[in-house]
Amino acid sequence: MVMDSYAEYALEVAIQLKEKHPGTEVTALCVGDKPADEVLRRALALTADQAVRVWDAGWADLDAPAVAHVLAAAIRKLGGADLVLVGRQGSDVERGLVGPMLAEELGAACTTLVARVEVQGDRLRLRREADGGFAVVESRLPAVLSITNDETNVPRLPKVKDLMMATRKPIQVLGPADLDLDPARLAPGVELRDLYIPTQEGACEIIEGDDGPSRAAALAQRLRELKVL
Repeated sequence: MVMDSYAEYALEVAIQLKEKHPGTEVTALCVGDKPADEVLRRALALTADQAVRVWDAGWADLDAPAVAHVLAAAIRKLGGADLVLVGRQGSDVERGLVGPMLAEELGAACTTLVARVEVQGDRLRLRREADGGFAVVESRLPAVLSITNDETNVPRLPKVKDLMMATRKPIQVLGPADLDLDPARLAPGVELRDLYIPTQEGACEIIEGDDGPSRAAALAQRLRELKVL
């Protein structure tokens, strides 16, 4: 198992903020079964301070609202967070729903498609993607940001020393008994049955006529026959 690419950008932003602001602690958190430990160990190798995995055997088909509910409960169990960074979307279904839903669960401010983050006192100055370019906005804390790729957050490679140390660090595992969850909210409201690109079929019909007016009249007649007009 490997880390999702947008999650890597989010982790890189978190590590950069930790380096700029001493005392900042970075916790890598995911919903996943045992193989997800590989993802968390990479986060530890990239100098995340702790790693937490939340899982239950019955959670294999959680939808985005349920994942947000579980993550919010885990964050509260861990003592809360001033800033939560998530990837802008998963690279599998690319719905981009967990970040905004997590913000709603936590009662936090939410900004999506964030490329750059600056902490200014108790507020954030954010550069985010917008139609045709970028927008600079401010946000209060606590906040949830969905992070997109930018030239400033290209994921670094872990050092050999940190890779070795990561193999010895513990990964905390939380389950339903550890979290204040509403079981009714874990039932999927949406079932993903398939992903596909819709096929579009087209046909071309030549409208005959001796001149422009006759061709226009023939076109109008044909559109009425097709019930377009």
